[in-house]
Amino acid sequence: MDEPLRIGVLAVQGNFREHVNVLRRLGVEASEVRKPHQLDGLDGLIIPGGESTAIGKLVRAYELEQAILGFEGAIFGTCAGMILLARDAVDGLPGQPLLGLIDIGVRRNAYGRQVHSFETDLELAGESRPLRAVFIRAPWIERVGAGVEVLAKHDHRPVLAREGRILVAAFHPELTDDTRVHELFCEVVREAASVRS
Repeated sequence: MDEPLRIGVLAVQGNFREHVNVLRRLGVEASEVRKPHQLDGLDGLIIPGGESTAIGKLVRAYELEQAILGFEGAIFGTCAGMILLARDAVDGLPGQPLLGLIDIGVRRNAYGRQVHSFETDLELAGESRPLRAVFIRAPWIERVGAGVEVLAKHDHRPVLAREGRILVAAFHPELTDDTRVHELFCEVVREAASVRS
């Protein structure tokens, strides 16, 4: 039998507990990550939604920035996590950390304030069944690099994308009972691990 995947969830701010719960439902060995050494031995990492500026500052304060940049496993960023992983943010705040691990440009809070949060069905690439998505003060992807694969759109804007071992979502897949996005990430984690081994 295959060893269970070991995936960490960045737990400095935001929806980390919800991601841990989904991963455990999928049989993944999930752990909370707050310090650089906690990335050791992990196959993948999720950077959850929350407040992108706060998460960025805490990543620096906990000295996680270089550790994440040096992490060789797959990484999945949701909402604020997507912003952190992006190459650029058209409305980023001065000094806002961007890790640049996926070649996209994002717009923070593109869908408006908290009161403009909404749920909708998305057409997921390769799937016949729609994916329910929860958008909370969500960003969207404004620019997609040549190597980036768009997996879902909302109103013609990319909201789920992948480049190699990096997966990003503008929405919160951890807030519904549909585990397909997390299952997709587990596949990305396995692919990245097979490339490294």
